[in-house]
Amino acid sequence: MNPSDVLLLPGWQNSTEGHWQTEWEQAHGYRRVEQHDWMAPKRGDWSARLEEVVADAPGPVVLAAHSLGCILVAWWAAHSRHAHKVRGALLVAPGDVEQPDVAALIHGWSPIARQALPFPAIVVASSDDPYCTLARARALADGWGARCVDVGAHGHLNAASGLGLWPQGHALLHSLMAEHND
Repeated sequence: MNPSDVLLLPGWQNSTEGHWQTEWEQAHGYRRVEQHDWMAPKRGDWSARLEEVVADAPGPVVLAAHSLGCILVAWWAAHSRHAHKVRGALLVAPGDVEQPDVAALIHGWSPIARQALPFPAIVVASSDDPYCTLARARALADGWGARCVDVGAHGHLNAASGLGLWPQGHALLHSLMAEHND
């Protein structure tokens, strides 16, 4: 796969400098899916944008999502005509938009789609994520038919977590790519 076949799906407010997604984009040439409004995300708009990018991809893609991006992947996969083009998804620190504190910040993203994803997926969770408990991340992974990896206490696995290029996450991404290479 080409680096541009790896699609980075940031969450609410995008991924800033120091975030592993930004580091991967700069170091590996992965492609960020740009959304119309990072500050007031609308599920329908974000889903339509992902559908457009995947449909336009010349071949299969791999998704690397963070936070609200994980919730987007589940919703999109339940409604997409192009989910068959996804080889796998790395779903890092899903944001629990059904949790009252999070729902108050991000409207219109509930309920979370809980069907089994039509492609292999790994959910990566932190034991002290303020936006999703480890138990909840495991329950989401179960519903999505994904493997769940507990990486310990690293907060929301974002720029504040200080992961840099995050080799552990990159190895998980590569395991999805290698597992399903033709």
